[in-house]
Amino acid sequence: MKLTWFGHSAYRLEFGKSVVLIDPFLTGNPSFKGDAEQASAGATHVLITHGHADHVGDALAISQRTGAKVVANYEICMWLARQGLKAMDPMNTGGTTDQGEFSVTLTIAFHSSSVMDENGVTQDLGLPGGIVVTPKDAAEPTVYHMGDTEIFSDMALIGELHAPKVAIVPVGDRFTMDGKRGALAVRRFLPSVTTAIPCHWGTFPIIAPTPDAFVQAMEGATAKVVVPEKGNTVTL
Repeated sequence: MKLTWFGHSAYRLEFGKSVVLIDPFLTGNPSFKGDAEQASAGATHVLITHGHADHVGDALAISQRTGAKVVANYEICMWLARQGLKAMDPMNTGGTTDQGEFSVTLTIAFHSSSVMDENGVTQDLGLPGGIVVTPKDAAEPTVYHMGDTEIFSDMALIGELHAPKVAIVPVGDRFTMDGKRGALAVRRFLPSVTTAIPCHWGTFPIIAPTPDAFVQAMEGATAKVVVPEKGNTVTL
């Protein structure tokens, strides 16, 4: 599996014939310096953890341009459908859907999920979630993208049920857990994880500028910390 980080919580996973984008916040992302069309070229799926603009991002434009299927909770899918989305697979917390070469499970996350319209009216977009991507090829790693969340003890159940090898962990504080709690989540609740990747840092001045607290708190852990360079691809 190849993984590319575009800053914030936006990732591209490539394995088999699948090109999977998660939380594709590209346009307007101050930490993304690349080309949105190039970053999303060939996308087959777009997965969304929750309804905030810095996670839904370019999902609609990407789907309309590439035909990629948007997989998200029901409320997000219906909201995007009213804007013209055609290819979608709505689901909800605890559900698993078959996407061909892989399955998607929505897990719980402790956060919020909404959008504000041009009149300042907030619309609820269902429950926030984490996402587990489970390739059917056993040679490929299962990936747990935590979304935006605080640490919670039921992460242990996610670990038990899905045995992820890769965890994508929000560590920016203020809107999510900080680096120390992110490291505790991996070390205490996710013993199957061999690669931990910090996200949701450095994008805006009000969140942690670096993942250093996470990296330091993971010293001596079984899992290896990988901090990809933005736009560069790593092999998992």
